[in-house]
Amino acid sequence: MERLRALSSGEILCSSLWHSNPVDCPPGSPAFVNAAVALTVPEGETPESLLTKLQGIEREFGRQPKRVENEPRLLDLDLISFGREQRRSQRLILPHPRAHLRRFVLAPLAEIAPDYRLPGLESAIQDLLTTAPEDPALVMIK
Repeated sequence: MERLRALSSGEILCSSLWHSNPVDCPPGSPAFVNAAVALTVPEGETPESLLTKLQGIEREFGRQPKRVENEPRLLDLDLISFGREQRRSQRLILPHPRAHLRRFVLAPLAEIAPDYRLPGLESAIQDLLTTAPEDPALVMIK
């Protein structure tokens, strides 16, 4: 969280930590710890430049190039949205294409931005959470 705080030009909002089972990962993958952070991007920051910084933090924490799709990793920082921006490139899709379907994304987001609407969607985060598939393994841990 401290590394993310350094990327923000203002205060950041941090959700609780959430424990969840892996989704679409190789068999035997360990449980995940999820959280959401909202930051104020400095003037001139773009989604692509922020993504580059997030990937740099992942490498600092030992992230290696993936060998298997959705393999376990020590740190995975996803850029869920960037204001009202929409992108569809080989490098970046905004908003994250599955965020609105994943309770382990929506629950932490609902803590810090319940009324936020992902670009291109009409429903607020809190409403998306009520219709997201149940996940009995998702538990707030802190």
